[in-house]
Amino acid sequence: MPRTILVVEDEKEIRELLAHYLRKEGFAPVLAPDGETALAKAKKEKPDLVLLDILLPNADGLEVLRAIRSTPEIAGTPVVMLTAKGDETDRVVGLELGADDYIPKPFSPREVVARIKAIFRRSRLADRETEGAGFEYRELRMDIARHEVRVRGDLVALTSKEFRILRALLSSPGRVLSREAILRKVWGEDTHVIDRTVDVHIAKLRQKIPLLVQSIETVKDVGYKLRED
Repeated sequence: MPRTILVVEDEKEIRELLAHYLRKEGFAPVLAPDGETALAKAKKEKPDLVLLDILLPNADGLEVLRAIRSTPEIAGTPVVMLTAKGDETDRVVGLELGADDYIPKPFSPREVVARIKAIFRRSRLADRETEGAGFEYRELRMDIARHEVRVRGDLVALTSKEFRILRALLSSPGRVLSREAILRKVWGEDTHVIDRTVDVHIAKLRQKIPLLVQSIETVKDVGYKLRED
């Protein structure tokens, strides 16, 4: 089955242009003109990826992103933000809320498709590296195949990036991972993300999973490591 891409864009011409290029590349686009419709379709369709403009009527893109990340059944969905060129504040806030990537306007539809394919490619590569595997750490259980993390049996809603950062730490207990190494492993070589984003995601992991507050150690000026159990 083709992967489903939810395209959230209030400008009809851009929305339909993106849909046209996505269909040409074998994707199945689902379209939404505003934030309220986008969230409803995200919950109903459970798309493989959301392409999300920031400036939207009814609810802006950041509100939609925040709602996606707080809804357990779709919290791990990759989200690529479309931002007006120069809106650095929106990009930083989006990344802190859990956006997987951003593309500044004006953009080429071919670039958008290429970035989407890169996200799926990195996801497939990461899955192959630990295919069928899982991790256990104290009361925490990670199921790779189900893309689930449970603590004492309770499901924890993680974004795709939080999940992959945690997987990187669980796969290398006691080993220091630099911020640059985490960026390459989780976001890829062609990322536009800054080092600070890693710190934000680690803080989110500690907030969502209290047992990690002490278990994920900060190595000053270098990065992070998971304390060996």
